[in-house]
Amino acid sequence: STMANVSHLCKNISSHAFSGDGSRLALCPNDNTVQIYKSSGNTWTLETTLEEHDQLVTGIDWAPKTNRLVTCSEDRNAYVWTENADKTWKPTLVILRINRAATSVKWSPNEDKFAVASGAKLVSVCYFEEENDWWVSKHIKKHRSTVLDVAWHPNNLLIVTSSTDYKARIFSAAVKGVDKKPGPGSA
Repeated sequence: STMANVSHLCKNISSHAFSGDGSRLALCPNDNTVQIYKSSGNTWTLETTLEEHDQLVTGIDWAPKTNRLVTCSEDRNAYVWTENADKTWKPTLVILRINRAATSVKWSPNEDKFAVASGAKLVSVCYFEEENDWWVSKHIKKHRSTVLDVAWHPNNLLIVTSSTDYKARIFSAAVKGVDKKPGPGSA
């Protein structure tokens, strides 16, 4: 059960995410690493530790359908992690183009893009660019201070942001070439 007590795994957890089926947990033990645990009954066993970030990992999200992890950090970077057949994880650097810490990250419902909030007063909406084989971003810059969190609408096109300027905002996060134009009569 995903409701099992995991507080014994480490002293402080700065971010975490469960796998789609709830059998695994990715967590940051308040440092620059991500630890992946597998559950067996009420026991959690450490499978691997991901060590690509240089500073505190501030956000983790686990895509339930594609089984990809995305992480972001105070080091101003994000990585998309893909699990190999041998249970190792391959990181792919995301081109965020931010000059302050990333604060949180969330996959879109279709898992074809994700949003990274940051201290740079913006949100990076990231998507995979096939021709260059990397993740790139477009910016949403309408904030007056640090963006703390993002959440996706089920339509995969809108996000809501929360910021330290006491505002919540809704934005279009549509990406040309990734998102399809809605057909006639769709809301």
